[in-house]
Amino acid sequence: MVMPEGSAAAPAKAPFDLAYAASALIDGKGTIVGWTAAAEHLLGHPAAEVMHRPAALLLASPEQGAGAAKMAAQWQDQDIWGGLVAARHRDGRRIELGLRVSALTAPDGAERWLVSAIDLARTPSWAVSSAILESFLSRSPIGMAVLNPDLRYVWLNDTLERFGGVPREHRIGMRMADALPGMDTGALEAIMREVLLTGEPAIDHEFQGWTLAAPYRERSFSTSFYRLDDAEGRMLGVCYMAMDVTDRWRARARLALLNEAGACIGSTLDVTRTAQELADVSVPRLADFVTVDLLEPVLRGAEPPTGGALGEVPLCRAAMRSVHPGTPESIVALGERINVGVTSPHVRCMASGRSEMEADIAIDRASWLTKDPARAAKIREFGMRSVMWVPLRARGTVLGVVTFVRHRRPGSFEQDDLLLAEELTARAAVCVDNARRWTREHEAALTLQRSLLPQTLAGGTALEVASRYLPTDIQDGVGGDWFDVIPLSGARIALVVGDVVGHGLTAAATMGRLRTAVHTLADMDLPPDELLAHLDDLVMRLTEEETADPSVAAAVTGATCLYAVYDPATRRLTTARAGHPPPAVVDPSGRVTFAELPAGPPLGLGAMPFESAELELAEGSIVALYTDGLIETSGEDIDVGLGRLTHALAHPELPLQELCSAVLERLLPGPPADDVALLIARTHALTADRFVAWDLPLDPAVVSEARALAARRLTEWGLEELLMITELIVSELVTNAIRHASGPIRLRLIRQSVLICEVYDGSNTVPRLRHARTTDEGGRGLFLVAQLSRRWGTRYTADGKVIWAEQEIPDIGRD
Repeated sequence: MVMPEGSAAAPAKAPFDLAYAASALIDGKGTIVGWTAAAEHLLGHPAAEVMHRPAALLLASPEQGAGAAKMAAQWQDQDIWGGLVAARHRDGRRIELGLRVSALTAPDGAERWLVSAIDLARTPSWAVSSAILESFLSRSPIGMAVLNPDLRYVWLNDTLERFGGVPREHRIGMRMADALPGMDTGALEAIMREVLLTGEPAIDHEFQGWTLAAPYRERSFSTSFYRLDDAEGRMLGVCYMAMDVTDRWRARARLALLNEAGACIGSTLDVTRTAQELADVSVPRLADFVTVDLLEPVLRGAEPPTGGALGEVPLCRAAMRSVHPGTPESIVALGERINVGVTSPHVRCMASGRSEMEADIAIDRASWLTKDPARAAKIREFGMRSVMWVPLRARGTVLGVVTFVRHRRPGSFEQDDLLLAEELTARAAVCVDNARRWTREHEAALTLQRSLLPQTLAGGTALEVASRYLPTDIQDGVGGDWFDVIPLSGARIALVVGDVVGHGLTAAATMGRLRTAVHTLADMDLPPDELLAHLDDLVMRLTEEETADPSVAAAVTGATCLYAVYDPATRRLTTARAGHPPPAVVDPSGRVTFAELPAGPPLGLGAMPFESAELELAEGSIVALYTDGLIETSGEDIDVGLGRLTHALAHPELPLQELCSAVLERLLPGPPADDVALLIARTHALTADRFVAWDLPLDPAVVSEARALAARRLTEWGLEELLMITELIVSELVTNAIRHASGPIRLRLIRQSVLICEVYDGSNTVPRLRHARTTDEGGRGLFLVAQLSRRWGTRYTADGKVIWAEQEIPDIGRD
């Protein structure tokens, strides 16, 4: 059966009630071989006039008949189809008919077509609407197609033809895979087979692909499928509808990328890591090659320049990512400076604050490439076709520039891509600026803390010392841990370790205040328990003064400290602690113990008094002081950390520096979660040839004997150059003790890097340095001692006090 050209034939898709239809039978040559009374009633021709005549004579115009042969070839493989046609009534009237054509086979095997027609003007309103429906199907903005049970196209509308970019005549009778090579047609055909099998429609199946209509732009379609059945329930084929949802899909993809960027970018406070996260999230979903170049001061945490100075500050490659392993597109390595001219897009977009895009790179016409042959060569090598430059800007400050390049992905950048790149860069810029500001504060805090920590540790002849300080990882910042070694009078050495609550500049500054206070109190020769009591009072006073700044009060309250004094003359270690872990003591055989000390409350609580404890150490013992960051691990009991420390310290034969390294390696396999301070000391005792002591009676006549005893000892030590001054100091101190003190007197000389003269007495009275008038006969003794000695002072003991004075030993007398 042939149809007139221009008719919109399709498998019976519109309502068609045979109760209103006239029927005729036509053979394979288009000749009428059957005619019903209804057909005669419809067109006015009796059977005798039309039988065995061409059916084309019934058409309204010869023009429609001219296309019959062409349409016959198109529909010859279809069993049922329909459409609209204009016929001529016997009285000459034009009648608009709706047709349904069904293929039949005669008993002799000849081909027959049963044509059923209705008069659209006289049929019910729903039948008349089929013309409107046909127009709607053809012109609908939704693509539609009908496929037979073999999944071959039998009809499609104009919209679907435009979607695919394949002409209708090239798709009719073809499978999807043959007609649409850029689509994943296997998945679509699997869905249609399921629909044909079950009769259940498949709604809103979304897929992406490239079509001939837009070969360089990936598109997304939402499709729905339902089965077509005739009035008798026979399966005719499957209809699918497709809607171009590329804009929705791209918007959803952009939103997903932005959400992912929000979760990925800024996971750390490291500038280069944040820049790398921006590059990683952009490839390959937005670009094939991305570079992040930052102004050099930004990498250091400094403030970047503004205005015209931007072009004078070098850019450094902070991050890059490519679809190719190793980012071969880059002409510089990470961390290196990039060479860009002031007229390059990099500098232009930073200076203006506006993004630039070259949808299609024209190497020959790009002035910025004429002076950069290396970059031009890379563009040619990798076929870079499209590029965007977006300034990395946050809080009104330009930090650098991000370059997005496409070379493998088909299609150039579009305006939507530029908007997405700007949004990604804006989010990353805030994170980079936060990291930059944190880096600046972190470096300032580290510098402050390092300046507040001792630069050198002087243990003298009493102690051999080594230390380690590890700042916390980059997430938590600088803490308030500190340690110190303080020389005291009488060849004694104070060991200090402490920990301030919190991190950052506030903690570092608070640590500095406490360390200074400990130095001041130590210079007063206070016992450890009294020193901590004074330090506790200071912390409470600081807390009261800093009520306007809760961070300072929080940092200082709860600080911990351990203060120990080692006397090499007696080999005794006197220790007190304020909420701090106890020291570890290692004897020469390698046995490790933790000193049993009263814990004491942390500083600033003022709850309980502090107590001291004394330990007598063997020559060569090791004392280890540390902060809780060394032994405390999240999720583990503190005893586990103390056990590991015990095993690590059980090697007293090691040099102290090696022992420090061994302790850290065993207890800290990774970056510490808190600051760690470790101070290790090996004790030495004063040998008999290093000090001497004499007990003296309370008799003024003994002063000359004391001078003589001191002179003989200095001669034995080869310190004759100090005889005169030492005799004067001994004379004044012994005389002062006899005149103003009580109880027994002891004179002691100690030879170390300095010469120490000490006089013990049983009085607690405080000696005062007086400035005698010219008419006074006395009162100049301590003034002379202060003038002649390197330094002098007083310390108290359990049964009295000691007045001491130090003198520098000439180089010739040192050993």
